Amino acid sequence: MTRLPVADRRTVRRALRDLISRHRRAVGIVLALHSAAALAGLAPPWLLGTIVDRVTAGTVVATVDRLALAIAGCVLVSALLSRYAQYAGHRFAERAVAELREQFVSRTLGLPVSVVERAGSGDLATRSSIDVATVGTTVRDVVPVIVIASVQLTLLFGAVFLLHPLLGLAALAGLPSIVAVTRWYLRRASSAYLTEGAAAAELTETLTTTAEGARTVEALRLADDRIRHGTARVTGVWQARRATLALRTVFFSAVEASYPLPIAMVLLVGGYLLAADRVSLGAVVAAALYLQQAVDPMDRLLQWTEQAQRGFASYARVLGVGLVPPEPPGATTTSRGERLVVRTARFSYADGHDVLHGIDLEVQPGERLAVVGPSGAGKSTLARLLAGIDAPRQGVVSIGGCPVTDLDPAERRRRIALVTQEHHVFIGSVRDNLAFAAPDASDEQMRAALATVGADWYDELAEGLDTALGDGARQLGAAEAQQLALARLVLADPHTLILDEATAALDPSTARRTERALAAVLVGRTVIAIAHRLNTAHDADRVAVLADGRITEIGSHDDLVAAGGAYAALWRSWHAHADERQR
Repeated sequence: MTRLPVADRRTVRRALRDLISRHRRAVGIVLALHSAAALAGLAPPWLLGTIVDRVTAGTVVATVDRLALAIAGCVLVSALLSRYAQYAGHRFAERAVAELREQFVSRTLGLPVSVVERAGSGDLATRSSIDVATVGTTVRDVVPVIVIASVQLTLLFGAVFLLHPLLGLAALAGLPSIVAVTRWYLRRASSAYLTEGAAAAELTETLTTTAEGARTVEALRLADDRIRHGTARVTGVWQARRATLALRTVFFSAVEASYPLPIAMVLLVGGYLLAADRVSLGAVVAAALYLQQAVDPMDRLLQWTEQAQRGFASYARVLGVGLVPPEPPGATTTSRGERLVVRTARFSYADGHDVLHGIDLEVQPGERLAVVGPSGAGKSTLARLLAGIDAPRQGVVSIGGCPVTDLDPAERRRRIALVTQEHHVFIGSVRDNLAFAAPDASDEQMRAALATVGADWYDELAEGLDTALGDGARQLGAAEAQQLALARLVLADPHTLILDEATAALDPSTARRTERALAAVLVGRTVIAIAHRLNTAHDADRVAVLADGRITEIGSHDDLVAAGGAYAALWRSWHAHADERQR
């Protein structure tokens, strides 16, 4: 499995700057409101210190009442400004998260199919769910908290300095230890959270593949093996989370131990200054209150710094999807004719071992070619090369003289369609599922496409094309879902069809009926069928036998049976099993 890339810190910072730049008006409003709220919050401690000085000097009760009323007014103003600041911050965050989700979906849909398949569904699923949600939490909750806390701390410590510079210096007594442990934490946190995200992706991949292949696991008695594999992935997540927890344990313990020191130093220095008559008692009280008031924003700032590291790591993983080069627009969008030609094609996957060895093949326009062979011979790999999903390591696959991979992706998909035994039913109506292939198709055309592939189950749907499919709605069986996929193929109307065991999920009688129904649609089109039922090969114009990544035989059904080679042996074996099933 090849992991999708992760953006580096410079890319993440650039993306954050671009995000702020696009929403600078909203960000400016949020900062202004939070700053005003923090300024209003500075008044109560100063007013309280003034009350202490006035009482010490022997003021009247009316003056104290006025100052107390002013304190209440400042608290109310601060609360109102904070409320509107949070409202504005959440509006900005929700817009930013919505924009992020749209960009992520757009980038994901632009990924080459081969990249998605090799990365595995677990990594992409984790990035599209957990990572995007983490970034959303960071933008919506963490960033406003960090902004608010930073503004409050700046103003609070500034106010202490204004009371007396020595008090301000005393207030910074806990700063060196906090800075030191924060730097220690930040140097280690990013890589630790990236490791945790990768471990979670591997666990998701394992759970997804095990669930999807549950019947295969049961049939092959692989349950113990899958449990061991899953346990190893759970252990990996546990170890990764223990590592991040260890970092947080050191970080928060050291920070919490640093909080009492500034207050103690301010009281100590304040006592000295008060004895020297260089500061009033009210100023010392106000400074102590400011520092006590600073504990909460400092705590929130450092606490959410940890969540910000999670968000930073998740943002790097989300942006990493955009680092995969999308399918480039082809330099050539037209080709001469529809003849499909493969010349000395070799192909290997990530391990470097060749799966196809010098394939030579020509498929004429309108021809029906069946590709047969044992499991693992390379049939599906050849189908992917013909469809342009993968490019050969050596040699060329061309249509009308133009390399398939050089065609514009939209043009290639319009002309060549690959339908496999894997299918997907999207959440939505029947109409929504069919519209993916032909957005402009009418209801009549959609019904005709379903009828063409023998989808008799459609007649039982009370709501017709508006019937909802997916979780909590109408569930389609494997055969029904495959017929829906074939109906999409009919609507897509490509010139060249590659059917990679496209009717494998259907029972023999339904598959035969569907293939007969498709026969009318396939007239005049080039069809390459990866056949597991040899009746498909019997009906083809030519049959290519693939073994160990090489074409060993090619010709008509009758010629190959008469030749008495590998195909003839397959035909006799298949007929014997068919007769046995009928008995």
